[in-house]
Amino acid sequence: MDISNNTGGKSLFGISLIAALAGFIFGFDTVVISGANLPIKELWHTTPLFHGFFIMSMALWGTVLGSIFGGIPTEKYGRKKVLFWIGILFSVSAIGSALAQDPYTFSLFRFMGGIGIGVSSVVAPTYISEISTPATRGRLVAMYQFNIVFGILIAFLSNYFLEGFGGSSDWRWMLGVMAVPSIIYTVMVIGIPESPRWLESKMNQQQDSVRQELFAARNKRIIGLAFMIAFFNQVSGINFILYYAPEILERAGLAAKDSLFNSIAIGGTNLLFTFVGLYLIDRLGRKTLLIIGSFGYIISLSMVSWAFYAAASPAFLLSFLLVFIASHAIGQGAVIWVFIAEIFPNKIRALGQSFGASVHWVFAALITLITPVFLDAGDGIFKDNPWPIFAFFAGMMALQLIWVFVKVPETKGISLEKLEEELVNQ
Repeated sequence: MDISNNTGGKSLFGISLIAALAGFIFGFDTVVISGANLPIKELWHTTPLFHGFFIMSMALWGTVLGSIFGGIPTEKYGRKKVLFWIGILFSVSAIGSALAQDPYTFSLFRFMGGIGIGVSSVVAPTYISEISTPATRGRLVAMYQFNIVFGILIAFLSNYFLEGFGGSSDWRWMLGVMAVPSIIYTVMVIGIPESPRWLESKMNQQQDSVRQELFAARNKRIIGLAFMIAFFNQVSGINFILYYAPEILERAGLAAKDSLFNSIAIGGTNLLFTFVGLYLIDRLGRKTLLIIGSFGYIISLSMVSWAFYAAASPAFLLSFLLVFIASHAIGQGAVIWVFIAEIFPNKIRALGQSFGASVHWVFAALITLITPVFLDAGDGIFKDNPWPIFAFFAGMMALQLIWVFVKVPETKGISLEKLEEELVNQ
């Protein structure tokens, strides 16, 4: 499909970049809570289970809700309108969580922001994939992931420089500053055009039959692919490491301020190797990057597990955490949103993206909910030595490697319509 005449004279790169800025807020919101983790523990003195569910993972439960249902308004009202309204949610969430005076109000506003993130993980990759050409689709959609990791880096930097800025309330500044990019994004998205493929689909199909078609037997292969890539993305441990980076590094023996500073190294490595992934995704392809990333996952996670078990030096552990981050950025990080957005047929793409994103966020929320309980598990094997957690993640990545070799097709350089012919009814 020729989309070059449907962008109002604006460049595909510029339009894609604006839509992908939703990923910046996604990434910032995902990690900014890591700086607020310990201060909020000391402020509200909640139980580990309450802290894990209401403070650390509530945004992720909002993300689950947003990703599950985000495909419905995206199909009904269009990609552009939904991109605009998630900016409003981001803005309200940032201001509300920063001003919250109790853990319940705090959780409510974090939940709202999570809904915005969940919907953005549906609509932004869908929108960008639909305005792209086959030759540029990989790197344009992967800009969403680039903005995620850029947001992660800025959140780590922001947390580091804002520590102590507001005394005991510095965590409020950490969370509230997210309102600035949220408002800027909301204004910028007003100027982008609607997806031409969505406009065409509104003319060519009856919407009341689309939801039933998503889980039709002919789509079982693409449903399975979307489920598995999203599942493996989270059982790599990526969100666990990003959410709890300062605490993990403190467990390794680093002082609190040093752990925040070294969290910046994690964010910087993520950003650098995301550039590498962007460069390679339309050259080497999606499957090759997943294979490279899987080997990196297995090696790095195994060594992190051993470092905790053997009480190796903090520098040794940090170096393999950085290898893990690099492996994720080149592999799953670069591929997941591109792959899910391109394997579904045009008329069910938003709902398919919603399915894949919801699987991703359900497992992200579960892992973020459960791990604080393990980290604070009294005198058990996890206390101050979480090596079994990383050993589990390494084992899951070995399974991912097998799955990629056996089941994953290569999708680079193929039009969305051609992919539909090749993957449906297979």
